[in-house]
Amino acid sequence: MNGRGVHRGGTLVLSFAMLAIGIALLVQSLASHASALSGRLLIAILFIAAGAGRMYVEVRRGRGT
Repeated sequence: MNGRGVHRGGTLVLSFAMLAIGIALLVQSLASHASALSGRLLIAILFIAAGAGRMYVEVRRGRGT
């Protein structure tokens, strides 16, 4: 495996971790009946968006090479 493959794998692992953290925060927020404007809920949504966005970009970039 070359350096590009290691970088791609690391990016996908960290993206999945961000997505999992976001989902866990979202479930925890909803279980504690947090308001729609709570900071925890906002951070959860941002983690989910960042993780999914990084995965999307990495998968799309991988198809081109």
